Amino acid sequence: MYLPLHDGKAPYWLLNRMKKLAKPIVTLILEEFGEKEFFERLSNPVFFQSFSNVLGFDWNSSGSTTVLIGVLKSILNTEEFDIRVAGGKGTNALKTPDEIRTFAGELDLDAEKLIKASRLTAKIDNSALQDGYDIYHHAMIFSRRYWTVVQQGMNIQLKMARRYHWGVYKSEPKVENPHFGIIATRKENEVINLTSDKSRDARAVILDVVRDGTFRRDHSRLLSIVKFRDGISVPRKIDWKALEKAYELQPERFEDLLLVRGIGKGTLRALALIADLIYNTEYDKQDPAKYCFALGGKDGVPFPVNRRIYDEVIEFMRSVIEQSRLGDFEKKKLLLKLANCQR
Repeated sequence: MYLPLHDGKAPYWLLNRMKKLAKPIVTLILEEFGEKEFFERLSNPVFFQSFSNVLGFDWNSSGSTTVLIGVLKSILNTEEFDIRVAGGKGTNALKTPDEIRTFAGELDLDAEKLIKASRLTAKIDNSALQDGYDIYHHAMIFSRRYWTVVQQGMNIQLKMARRYHWGVYKSEPKVENPHFGIIATRKENEVINLTSDKSRDARAVILDVVRDGTFRRDHSRLLSIVKFRDGISVPRKIDWKALEKAYELQPERFEDLLLVRGIGKGTLRALALIADLIYNTEYDKQDPAKYCFALGGKDGVPFPVNRRIYDEVIEFMRSVIEQSRLGDFEKKKLLLKLANCQR
């Protein structure tokens, strides 16, 4: 799976067919295997990528994430399904809270709990896990029982993307080992991974440093101590006001600290280095990232999309849906007819 940053959009003729083909596939998964299985498949990076490829999108594009989420939004956010998709790329990601409120109202759910979970997942992948990629795509998929998140980050210098797949949750997320998997073209040599179980002690020390006000005593001294460490430098500016706010709030959990506005990458990086250098509590520096076409691809790789065959597959999938809903008597009649045809 290769995710270079690509501009552009899927052509209308392909996007329209992608929606028509995706709908029966989603319907079959839900009817044959149930809602939980559907969520588990979306949280699986390999299935997600394969789904995008089956629909005909690029095998090597960051757009496979944004386009497939767009397709899922168009078919799931309807009266036919009890599953909703909020968010998307860029400005659409910023609309996530408003969309969650709207869709939560349709499903009679607690919107604020979902919004809090959405914010926390974005904060974890953007700040608690610092791997060189900035989140620019965030999508939350939820129903009355389950939710999951798919988001994507970009590294402008490398011109690459990586996709973060969360597990299937029923309640609020936890910061430790939250992902089903992370798709990346390359592993980074060194990251700050505060989501790892190996960083459990570091998270506890960071929380203690904030709660007891250690940072309040001497800002400049702390910065000089952690000026440079193992190739990771502390930013010149740290949001001391945000730390002061966190001190006043006295967060009980690391997750609560992450949700304090202003606590971002730079501040967490400084706190992680303080925990390491002053309190000898190391954080995990290993990159957690982990290292499929049926109808062709948009750019002709591995072969061009055949529109006629694509439309035939759509019709075939529709007929499968109809037949799967037949009663036992009708199915037996069809099997008898099939048997007669084979003689």
